[in-house]
Amino acid sequence: MASQSNFTHDEEPAEASDTAEAESALETARQQLQHAADHLDIDRNIIERLKYPKKVHEVTVPIERDDGTVEMFTGYRAQHDSVRGPHKGGLRYHPEVTRDECVGLGMWMTWKCAVMDLPFGGAKGGVAVNPKELSKDEKERLTRRFAEEIRAVIGPTVDIPAPDMGTDPQTMAWLMDAYSMQEGETVPGVVTGKPPVVGGSKGRDEAPGRSVAIIVREAIEHYEKDINETSVAIQGYGSVGSNVARLLDDWGANVVAVSDVNGGIYDTNGLDTHSIPSHHEDPEAVIGHDAPETVTNAELLELDVDVLVPAALGNVLTAENARDVRADIIVEGANGPTTTAADRIFADREIPVIPDILANAGGVTVSYFEWLQDINRRAWSLERVRNELEEEMLTAWDVVKNEFTTREVTWRDAAYIVALSRIVEAHEARGLWP
Repeated sequence: MASQSNFTHDEEPAEASDTAEAESALETARQQLQHAADHLDIDRNIIERLKYPKKVHEVTVPIERDDGTVEMFTGYRAQHDSVRGPHKGGLRYHPEVTRDECVGLGMWMTWKCAVMDLPFGGAKGGVAVNPKELSKDEKERLTRRFAEEIRAVIGPTVDIPAPDMGTDPQTMAWLMDAYSMQEGETVPGVVTGKPPVVGGSKGRDEAPGRSVAIIVREAIEHYEKDINETSVAIQGYGSVGSNVARLLDDWGANVVAVSDVNGGIYDTNGLDTHSIPSHHEDPEAVIGHDAPETVTNAELLELDVDVLVPAALGNVLTAENARDVRADIIVEGANGPTTTAADRIFADREIPVIPDILANAGGVTVSYFEWLQDINRRAWSLERVRNELEEEMLTAWDVVKNEFTTREVTWRDAAYIVALSRIVEAHEARGLWP
């Protein structure tokens, strides 16, 4: 998996596994599934089914490079579960895209959609390619050819891709256009995360960061802290992390540290987050910003703060550093930032970890809003998108919090219990095809 792709605006924020203790997304997803299932009296046959994808499509994608040579790339689309609705999940362009990575991340999307009570199942896909080595024309040709290769297995009622690591709204516009040309009609609902001018939703780019900020705010209140006296450290200052930082700053929190791939800055008096461009806006802005101290990404995770938000890489909180983390609360902005071993340590230390499948679900939630807008051919205002997202996040928070408090489990288990209960109920209602 990727190690330096932390600063994109994704269906799901980016993840990686570059530590000595790295777990694959598939391994982590299966362990989390089993751990949550142990708390429920449910059909074990259904749990066994959920450990595997429904289908995994592997395709070869040939493109002509600008110099006239033809190069072959491998693409995937893993479709995990569709019992509650069409498959939904991002498409990524990265050299280390693999089958198992797509399967594991597709599983996470199933849980995420279920915990938010969205009528989708999980999917994930991508092409094993370094997009930084492609010209804009080459990236367009790759996207259009990949769209054709997977056209038979996607669609607005079948599987709806979205931006992810190495892809963006323009990529989705190309994919939608390629699909539409072959279908003979404009089909904006085949993808989400498009530019608003071709059916995208306002507020889509900011949505994952906004949802993380909302959950941080609710966690602060739950643990009876005053947001105006709460210190926050955020690893990752891309679209997700910067939106988290700026919203929490606006709401009165004291954002004392932020970082990107180059390193971080630290000021116990608080940073003016609105004056710091995100990594996407200026790749050198964070480390170049005037601040009393600089910190490494590893050091930021161990700062003495009230709230820690790992919003960049996966597998950054491990058995090696979990005992050195001094934050009172952890809210996951990235996908899979906490290994299974670290999760156990945090549980033993009674440090609450609010999981990614709840906290960063704003991306897929606003993707759902976009899908609805495309189907109904009616655009929503930014204010409506934000209000609807707030309502959806608070509803999901309340449901998960109820499981957390009544069952006396971890926040992660509580979120999985909510998701699994809904998925299992749907499977039981539909039954198993003979």
